[in-house]
Amino acid sequence: MWIPPEEVDPVYFHCPTRKSVGYFGAVRLRDGKFIFQRATTRFNGESFLGFMKLLHSRGTHTSREMIAIVDNARYHHAKLHAPWRSEHDTTFNLDFLPPYSPKLSMIERVWKLTRRLRTHNKRFTELEEIMAAVETQLEVWGKPNETLRRLCAIS
Repeated sequence: MWIPPEEVDPVYFHCPTRKSVGYFGAVRLRDGKFIFQRATTRFNGESFLGFMKLLHSRGTHTSREMIAIVDNARYHHAKLHAPWRSEHDTTFNLDFLPPYSPKLSMIERVWKLTRRLRTHNKRFTELEEIMAAVETQLEVWGKPNETLRRLCAIS
């Protein structure tokens, strides 16, 4: 099964207590299936490597190549994961958006819709409440769906 290019980018959801939680996320463009991982540490080369391994394990069941579309965040270029990327370059590659082009990142549409559906006009007193609200939506999108397929469609 071929996994088409995916959009990968992290997002933070904030709580009034000044705490925040971050997520890596990717949309499979063919069918809108969403894969996410909560960042347990800061976004860095190590946490991004963990997410790349998750994507690789969930999407490379054939000899087809998976291409993840990413922006130019420093951790996307980290030397730490260069050996892993070289080892898997026949099945997994990163495709970088041009610098200073946030409007091209389709995953930002997903984060915006998630905020609108789950966090806007709602009061959260604990970070766990935000995580539960956000992850409920992200899990719904874990199955192939038309909403994300259309939202991230290349036109």
